[in-house]
Amino acid sequence: MTTERRMPATTADERTMLEGWLEFHRQTLAWKCEGLSDEQLRSPAVEPSELSLLGLVRHMADVERSWFRRVLANEDAAPMYFSDEDLDGEFHLTEADTYAEAHAAWQAEIETARSIAARFGLDDISEGKHRRTGERFNLRWIYTHMIEEYARHNGHADLIRERIDGSTGD
Repeated sequence: MTTERRMPATTADERTMLEGWLEFHRQTLAWKCEGLSDEQLRSPAVEPSELSLLGLVRHMADVERSWFRRVLANEDAAPMYFSDEDLDGEFHLTEADTYAEAHAAWQAEIETARSIAARFGLDDISEGKHRRTGERFNLRWIYTHMIEEYARHNGHADLIRERIDGSTGD
């Protein structure tokens, strides 16, 4: 599988631009994981960190779930990989954790996020609240935050991938 990354149109309207950059960053994380074994994907960035490409995919599945399902749509969607007892559970991997499972969960959350977001305008306020702060957000803020979240973690992914096999690129 080869991930095709598409740059957003340079003259798009605001929503199309935000959605385009979010898609680009989603595609970038998938691209950084391509062609690696589960063992490589579980490989931590550098000791003692548990940060890995597989952990980042699991993290982003939960991030998509949290912001779009729980905050934007007010769905009762429990975290998949972390808990109140283990806030970094998505990074605590075992030999049983596979990219196939994590990728499928991540892609399902992305599809759900797209469907939910389509029901909202950029200025529409979320139906749910942030679980820690109790704040509500408009879709524009959520899109901007998601782009920031992916961009930051794609920087991590770039360094992890380079450490694994020397591959570089934005």
